[in-house]
Amino acid sequence: MRVLMFGWEFPPHISGGLGTACYGLTRGMSHIPDLDVIFVVPKAWGDEDQSSLTLLSAESFPVRKKFVEMKGFLKEMTFLEVHSRIVPYISPEEYSRAGKKREEGGGVYFNTEHIGNFKFTGKYGPDLFQEIANYALVAGVIADDHSFDIIHAHDWLTYPAGIAAKAVSGRPLVIHVHATDFDRSGGSVNPGVFEIEKRGMEAADMIIAVSNLTRNTVIEKYGIDPAKVVTVYNAVEPLEITDRPYFSKPLKDKIVTFLGRITLQKGPEFFVEAANKVLRKSGNVRFVMAGSGDMFPRIIRRAASLGIMDRFHFTGFLRGVDVNHMFAISDLYVMPSVSEPFGISPLEAMQSNVPVIISYQSGVSEILKHAIKVDFWDIDAMADAIYGILHYNALSEMFKKHGKTEVDNLKWENSAQHVKQVYDSVMAK
Repeated sequence: MRVLMFGWEFPPHISGGLGTACYGLTRGMSHIPDLDVIFVVPKAWGDEDQSSLTLLSAESFPVRKKFVEMKGFLKEMTFLEVHSRIVPYISPEEYSRAGKKREEGGGVYFNTEHIGNFKFTGKYGPDLFQEIANYALVAGVIADDHSFDIIHAHDWLTYPAGIAAKAVSGRPLVIHVHATDFDRSGGSVNPGVFEIEKRGMEAADMIIAVSNLTRNTVIEKYGIDPAKVVTVYNAVEPLEITDRPYFSKPLKDKIVTFLGRITLQKGPEFFVEAANKVLRKSGNVRFVMAGSGDMFPRIIRRAASLGIMDRFHFTGFLRGVDVNHMFAISDLYVMPSVSEPFGISPLEAMQSNVPVIISYQSGVSEILKHAIKVDFWDIDAMADAIYGILHYNALSEMFKKHGKTEVDNLKWENSAQHVKQVYDSVMAK
């Protein structure tokens, strides 16, 4: 079976968990006999690991006249005119106004006169929706040029590409929901993004959700038939020996880490408030917030107003070996997400022998047993859990030992087998 898979990012060029999940899943799928993956990204940089797949760059494919004139959803799709830099997970405040070109005019959307190669930034810049439309057009060309059995599109950025490939080839479409705009926005959904998500879900022959939490959102918020939506949990890439940094901490204080986007969805403000409560009772603790996002200035101001900046540190966005280094010096990892479809970072922390505290409002809480779980808003319970882990060594060691064993059994090979079962069920129809 050959899979034509559409993604928006691929390691090492990532901005969040989407690229990491795509990498892990395709690596897991490489262990399945007679299953080949053609993975398409808008822009390939040349340093990606292609040992498990064939990687195609959309900007390498010229658009031919017949695809420029291709009829279908692209002429009717609602796009957003965006003037700020955005990423696929952020809040509505960072979006500009919505509108349809045919109704309002102005802006740059889909150039129907273009014949040749589209250029893609490979990023999440001000022309994101232009690139989504262009990517879908190129997807039709790729689908016409390659033989494959099934289409797999990851997250809303690639749903139009998946729909276009299906329209051209007639092959079945599976979409993978890693997050919805209800997660990213805290419920204040952007109508343009919602429309793209809903169209992708309606066009798909089957939908994979990364947790039951996400599955319920797809069913309840988008009106999708439950029989069409299945849950396949994410996993974590095993750490190689060379990836395990061994060095002593630069100080004797305990280190509590938040690692993720500093946005509404991730609940950074609750981390700060819990930190303040802990620091009132314990002086040998430092809190680290590793990440970037639209709430960054607000969090700095809040930490400063609480008078804890001497014990609160900001690293900026971390990736690759820097993430491993951060976990290597951490005594505890906290993920207080308000709405987390899954959450791979707790698995990475546990893999590095770091105890974790996660919110009940995360998909990963459905499968983890050896993690402390609290409601994201309950800063008292969060502070108590942080204090307990840091001051009771037996408790910390228990979570380290059993957590490591638990997460080592969460393999991408198993997730890949579940995805293959989805493919087989779709092909059987």
